[in-house]
Amino acid sequence: MAARIVDASFITSASRIEEAPAEGIGEVVFLGRSNVGKSSLLNSLTHRKHLAKSSSTPGKTRLINYFDIVYKEEETQEKFRLHFVDLPGFGYAKVSKSMKHAWQKSLNEFIRNRRTIRLFVHLRDARHPDVPIDEEVKSYIASFIGPDQCYIEIFTKSDKLNQKERGKILGKHPGAILVSNLKKQGIERVEQLIFDIVIKGKPCL
Repeated sequence: MAARIVDASFITSASRIEEAPAEGIGEVVFLGRSNVGKSSLLNSLTHRKHLAKSSSTPGKTRLINYFDIVYKEEETQEKFRLHFVDLPGFGYAKVSKSMKHAWQKSLNEFIRNRRTIRLFVHLRDARHPDVPIDEEVKSYIASFIGPDQCYIEIFTKSDKLNQKERGKILGKHPGAILVSNLKKQGIERVEQLIFDIVIKGKPCL
């Protein structure tokens, strides 16, 4: 049953898990390397140009950003709420080792212990599909993900690839979704998939 996002608003930014909103509503976590196009995807999904702001300095943002999302099912007109959680980008941060360690520890605690996370959305750059840190993140999440949680891979900037290159990614990463924020390709599919998994409880890809 088709559903679309009809409203989206910023809730808060948190530097530690203790500052996060109270648990109780299903959450979708977006994570990926800095400059992968995370803010652009969030804006495309929510049909808002400036909901998520991208930093001019990759890796600068070290806050967990929360957004309230409202879906409406087209047939029934019923509305459903969930939260999008935008995690800081990884891979580019120009900070001290001690700060990076504390930051990483906080993020690890968050994604491991946050009970209301229903879906991990891992964004990867389609132009660089096999970066080691992305494989490490994938393996890390696989090491603790619970039976009531899902993980999906989304390859951004797919408009930069030819058909053969796209086919190679899908062959190596079954279930992955190719998107282009520039050409709005794959956006509606992701929007519906999030609803199906988090709200309707459908199986992961």
